[in-house]
Amino acid sequence: MLEAFAVSDLGLVRKGNEDGLVCNETLKLFVVADGMGGHSAGEVASRLAIETVEGFIRRSHDDSDFSWPYGVDPQLTLGGNRLRTAVHLANRRVFRASESCDDYTGMGTTLTGVLITDERVAYGHVGDSRLYVLTADGYRQVTRDDTWVATILANDPNMTPADVARHPMRHVLTNVLGARDQVDVQMGEFQLVPGALFLLCSDGLYGMIKDDGIERILRAGGPLEAMGRQLIQAALDGGGHDNVTVVLVRETGEP
Repeated sequence: MLEAFAVSDLGLVRKGNEDGLVCNETLKLFVVADGMGGHSAGEVASRLAIETVEGFIRRSHDDSDFSWPYGVDPQLTLGGNRLRTAVHLANRRVFRASESCDDYTGMGTTLTGVLITDERVAYGHVGDSRLYVLTADGYRQVTRDDTWVATILANDPNMTPADVARHPMRHVLTNVLGARDQVDVQMGEFQLVPGALFLLCSDGLYGMIKDDGIERILRAGGPLEAMGRQLIQAALDGGGHDNVTVVLVRETGEP
């Protein structure tokens, strides 16, 4: 049995919230998106993305008569392919919207989503929102950030940790949803295990709290709502420089 809780906070600096989320226990779909772009375009991008992902997952859940416009990955289950298709459809919708209005030019969004079907966890990821998982085997970041520091600087043998920490492009995104007509999507699957705790979040959380601080809150356990609000408060206490979004999902081990 799954239980979930989601919360999003404006933060202490931003005037609007460009984050979006899905927390649908019926569909077992959980998504975080962090939009970007001027003239409120970031809010539009994240909203279009999550609407599209949730819409396709709902349609493909209730009806088997649907097409696969982006083909099928034989290494993924049906659930994984549904999520993969949903993310590509979201990219197409955001990209087309960005081309239709001058105010939306250049808008985009990150997106990290989880779909659980038949005791399998499928995840799809674009950008620098994150998925973490805590199980009896340990705590880990599942997704890989699509940022300059994670994809370029980390692979440069001449860069020291100090160089990386002060590099002016370290936070630049190398891949976002809606920036071009095709997008590279990180996809993966793993088995759902009893007691697993999942955290999906925007960078407004981990940018304000170190990973060990996040892990400490998750390991403390307790009700998901209390845990989620504690994470939000920790991000605010750390500066609250960005919107903060948290989605927590736990497999309770109950039938």
